[in-house]
Amino acid sequence: MRRIRQLLPILFIILMLTLAAQSIRRELQEYSLQDVWQSVTVIPKSRLLSAFTLTGLGYLSITAYDLLGFRYIRQSLSPLKIGFTAFLSYAIGNTVGFTLLSGTAIRYRFYSPWGVSPVNIAKVIAFTHLSFWLGMFCIGGFVFLAEPQSIPQLLNLPLHSTLPVGIAFLSIVGLYLLLSLWVRKPLRIRGEEFILPSVPLSIGLIAVTIVDWTMASGVLYSLLPGLSLSYLKFFGLYVLAMVAGVVSTVPGGLGVFETVILLLRPDSTPASEVLGALLAFRCIYFFLPLLVAIGLMLIFEIRRHRSSSQKPKQQ
Repeated sequence: MRRIRQLLPILFIILMLTLAAQSIRRELQEYSLQDVWQSVTVIPKSRLLSAFTLTGLGYLSITAYDLLGFRYIRQSLSPLKIGFTAFLSYAIGNTVGFTLLSGTAIRYRFYSPWGVSPVNIAKVIAFTHLSFWLGMFCIGGFVFLAEPQSIPQLLNLPLHSTLPVGIAFLSIVGLYLLLSLWVRKPLRIRGEEFILPSVPLSIGLIAVTIVDWTMASGVLYSLLPGLSLSYLKFFGLYVLAMVAGVVSTVPGGLGVFETVILLLRPDSTPASEVLGALLAFRCIYFFLPLLVAIGLMLIFEIRRHRSSSQKPKQQ
């Protein structure tokens, strides 16, 4: 059994590496390495620097989801450990996909040895997923009301404008906040109690999501050449593309996000340049953090293995 426990971290790393390699291959199967390199080299260095900086700030802000999650479960843990685990979860989950599966596996792998119970880990995971939906509804609601976008027919939605979507999203957020105020009785599931986050904690979630999405959209905005849109207008386009990726599917090689960006781009911006920027965005915002996360996980597991193998000798 001890030998099996020692092999589990190695198998876990191999699984993550395999999923990461498959994700990168799937995303880039239509492009050669020359295409990737050319799409990056044509971007001015100042814009690349902005993209790298915003990516770093974005992933730093993402760790706040788990920090707020630990405040929700009322358990203390080193912010460095929480931030480290959260970065691994999001950097790998954002690219590998199966976020619920990969993020859950990573959190259980790292939080458990640090004294966090399986129930509390499950609560943190549920909290972080709530943050995504709550943030998306709030941001999408405000943006779709302030800057209504035309919905492409390719999405096959029974709407022509995002205005009613914005109203519906904000209504959901308002209803949720009212429930957070009124419903304080715990919900019992298999003997465990779950309660809705408080209003201040929910507002904190929304604030973190705003920073997260602002940084992510800023990365793509920095990479797009000669874009005639203001950042606010582009942010509305970005939010629509993100929401469309969640609620619908589009046939073809490109994902929903890329398709919406291409369809709603200004006529003055060539599709080839937008594709190059989207490819660079994938590499900088998704693949680079993924490679960093895999490297950090390898280093951490090697050090943990060495530490555990030395303990018997010291006794």
